[in-house]
Amino acid sequence: MLPVPQQPLPYPREFCTTGLCIPSRNYMVDTGAKIDSILELIEQGKYFTINRARQYGKTTTLRLLEQALLAKGTIAARISFEGIDDEFFETSEAFCSSILDQIATVLERKSIPNAEAWRNDSIDSFKSLAAYIALMCQNKKVVLIIDEVDKTSNNFIFLKFLGMLRESYLRRDDVPTFQSVILAGVYDIKNVKIKLINSGQYQLQDGEKRINSPWNIAIDFKVDMSFSTLEIATMLNEYEADYHTGMDIESISKELRYYTNGYPFLVSKLCLIIHEDLEKDWTVSGVQNAVKELIYSTNTLFDDLSKNLQSYPELKQIMYDIIIDGKVFDYNSMNTIIELGLTFGFLMRKGNFVIVGNKIFETILYNYFIQMEQIKGILPEDISSGVLEDGKLNMRLCLEKFAQHYYELYSSQNEKFLEKECRLLFLTYLKPFLNGKGFAVVESETRNSERTDILVLFGKEQFIVELKIWRGDNAHEKAYRQLAGYLESKAKDTGYLLTFDFRKNRSDSFSAEWVDYENKRIFDVVAV
Repeated sequence: MLPVPQQPLPYPREFCTTGLCIPSRNYMVDTGAKIDSILELIEQGKYFTINRARQYGKTTTLRLLEQALLAKGTIAARISFEGIDDEFFETSEAFCSSILDQIATVLERKSIPNAEAWRNDSIDSFKSLAAYIALMCQNKKVVLIIDEVDKTSNNFIFLKFLGMLRESYLRRDDVPTFQSVILAGVYDIKNVKIKLINSGQYQLQDGEKRINSPWNIAIDFKVDMSFSTLEIATMLNEYEADYHTGMDIESISKELRYYTNGYPFLVSKLCLIIHEDLEKDWTVSGVQNAVKELIYSTNTLFDDLSKNLQSYPELKQIMYDIIIDGKVFDYNSMNTIIELGLTFGFLMRKGNFVIVGNKIFETILYNYFIQMEQIKGILPEDISSGVLEDGKLNMRLCLEKFAQHYYELYSSQNEKFLEKECRLLFLTYLKPFLNGKGFAVVESETRNSERTDILVLFGKEQFIVELKIWRGDNAHEKAYRQLAGYLESKAKDTGYLLTFDFRKNRSDSFSAEWVDYENKRIFDVVAV
């Protein structure tokens, strides 16, 4: 039999940056390996929470997981608390009957046999709910998936529901219950009782431990939900099969990963910008231009970033300390503020430390802190005074003018202020030249208290600037070597070294000169 020709869709596929991704409509990353890892946890009967930052692909992952479970003959009931009326949580009676109704409804849509039997209006307590679930799960594999669980995380009725699931889980060898329960949201639901206690909605019973959680049966979910370079390539392969652009998929995938660290929304958004706004410029330069377009745009993810920093001042301070001051923070799961930063995607673990989640967030936050600090006097009086000429950025002149401004305005400041603020001062000075035309990326891997590598992109040009604090002639020689090595890794011949000299016996004026070092040309500026 000849294969039936595939009819073209009435609409082209596109990169999805809002809501659920659907394979027939959207270009999608192949996340099969992630789904297999989650299926393995379910097969082992694990209960867990998928808590990831907003727009991190949780709902799409759950839909693919549901389909995989149904294909294996497992009953998968995927419900959501998004848009649920408050009446749902007013009483135990209302909650118990309503959640059964939700389960029945989603199973009916999937044509699951006997789905209607899940409805039972007579269930009016969590004890009777547990018994009825046991009846419905007898001799069956049933997985309960609850999306948007954050909508109820401060609700006492939901806390009682978690407690019921916990008790059923502990008795699962004797009494049937769900094979697995998966809760998905931004926040880790394991801390729900602590939140309720602090809000006054929950009173500890005699002898009850404050840290006891009704969800302490859940395992840590360790599946990496970010997109790897190879996974990004699977999406680009789909796109290339349709458009035949001739792109170098490997290099484009690496560049997308470099800026986004695999954050799903950011990956798809950059691809969408290249496709729709940059005339399908699928080159490394095209990715960089898409990054520029993105960081100067507004979207709900960036709005949430700003709102969360305002809502959590301690988190804002940690982000400032890391980004501006170059401080290093150890990872500590008991540090609730660090955990919050990881939850929002602002931070990520790297070994035993935490770093900024991705370079796009880092650039957005740099601009945010520059705006919030409102440093006076360091902004150039005339940004067109030779630094910008014929649509190009003269980095040599920019550094010279910065050093001159720095000497005139800040040489009298105390050393502690200067060491703390020097990075911010330079980036504040640089920002007006870049607005709408370029951006600066800080290399997190090289940041420490004495050194910062900054990649400045302006038009089609790249400038590598290393910032250091003067620690003596030997350290300055080492700075040449470090910068030369970094230039080599970026296939560049020219770099810029900006050193802040806080010595009491320092020179009375800044110095600037070109230095040839190991076949590299370095413009060496010492600001005093």
